[in-house]
Amino acid sequence: MDERGRYHHGDLRAALVRAAQAAVEANGPDAVSLREIAEQLGVSRGAPYRHFPDRRALLVEVAAHGFEDLAAAYGRAQAEAATPQAALRETARAYLALAFGRPGLFRLMFDSDILSDNPPQSLQAPANAAWTRLRAAVAATDPAADVATVNRRTIAGWSTLHGFIALTQGKRLRDFMTAPLSQSELIEAILDKTMRDD
Repeated sequence: MDERGRYHHGDLRAALVRAAQAAVEANGPDAVSLREIAEQLGVSRGAPYRHFPDRRALLVEVAAHGFEDLAAAYGRAQAEAATPQAALRETARAYLALAFGRPGLFRLMFDSDILSDNPPQSLQAPANAAWTRLRAAVAATDPAADVATVNRRTIAGWSTLHGFIALTQGKRLRDFMTAPLSQSELIEAILDKTMRDD
């Protein structure tokens, strides 16, 4: 900003994205309001529209950053692991970390319609990059596997993780179901299942 508190062109766009990210992570995608963000940043109600035509466009930008972060987390997990099996396990753990550490962002990325109806390339590209890294981790555990096998294993493992997340966040796993297992033990069991083929 300059001395009068006005944002420079690039600064306001970045500030809008940061404010929307904070709103999404605090209260989910429905909490994002261009009007409220403008008031929070001290700019006119029309100022955000010079950068984003509507609320959805701003959410697309937030989701794109989320997929970039997820792909980077997958990359770190795979680079730091000693074996392909360990890399896959840590990749799966990175997905769980997003879901439980940043649940509002996770809902935007995976439980909203943000990727439906021909999403823009600015969102599709990072989403595809995250998928590619996840699939690569699965493929690396069995280099002889054909494309169909790798895809089947990837989707089955992803579905296992996502189902556990949905049950946990929806408070469908009751104490009488999980006792005497701790949350960390449940997570390790899910990771074990994700690693197992068929």
